[in-house]
Amino acid sequence: MSDWDRLVDQGLVRRNVRLDALTTYKLGGAARWYAEVSSYTDLARLGEAWAGVGESDVLVLGKGSNVIVADRGYRGLVIRLVGEFLSIRHHALRIESGAGVGLPRLARSAVGEGRLGLEFMVGIPGTVGGGVYQNAGCHGKEMVDVLEEVEIFDLPAGHLQMMSPAALHLRYRASDVQPSQVVTRAWFGFSRGEQSVGLERMRQITRWRRLHQPGGTLNAGSVFKNPPGDAAGRLIDDLGLKGLRVGKVRVSEKHANFFVAERGATSQDVRQLVERVRRLVRDATGIDLEPEIRFVGFSNEGVVV
Repeated sequence: MSDWDRLVDQGLVRRNVRLDALTTYKLGGAARWYAEVSSYTDLARLGEAWAGVGESDVLVLGKGSNVIVADRGYRGLVIRLVGEFLSIRHHALRIESGAGVGLPRLARSAVGEGRLGLEFMVGIPGTVGGGVYQNAGCHGKEMVDVLEEVEIFDLPAGHLQMMSPAALHLRYRASDVQPSQVVTRAWFGFSRGEQSVGLERMRQITRWRRLHQPGGTLNAGSVFKNPPGDAAGRLIDDLGLKGLRVGKVRVSEKHANFFVAERGATSQDVRQLVERVRRLVRDATGIDLEPEIRFVGFSNEGVVV
């Protein structure tokens, strides 16, 4: 019996779990292996099994708000952090959060304790782990601005390590966190202030998102990273591409850097629309937009040409 089969029998790992329900696009096929990990012990067991099968591909999935899973699915291991990775602890000088915690929840928890600086997170529909991985940000702030320390479980090595934001080289929508490294916990700094100030700031961010982004639709947030000194949405809009569609996916009429899926859409529709818009912008402006969303399970994964 293989290590995977043993973990399946023990209930830690499941086979052929559909991922569409776990992403905001509600698209995509099944993961070959899927594990919801609730403790460090289970994570260590999973790491041993993963290393024992020749280190297959691995994806840590949070809220699924910035990924497109291929229609054919994903042949590797998908990990979701639950249980003790969903806790928030308020210490005297820092806020400690499990990597599975939703960023809006963390923002509200901080403000509720009169701890300010994390309000921007209310506008990011992802998790702490995903936020660290991509240095998520909005409204003029990024994770690196408040992040102080990160705990990472290294699957190949099978151990935990503490790392600073500088060591992870957090930069615009990117970091040096490797796919085989699982962000498990993070610590954030804050400033003390009036709870009412934080609440009002979160209301402003929520109001702005409601006015300018296509809420209530199937999308994965910003499709492209903003090029230096410009905005991807503006470039797409200036070319008159709002409403452009491939199959059942279209460029949002409300915000051109959001692509909206309709009933009957496929992941391939999304990818083809991303490719088409990227090509049109490049041909018209010479600017090669880089996708912010991650393509999982496609050939040349993550590369759109």
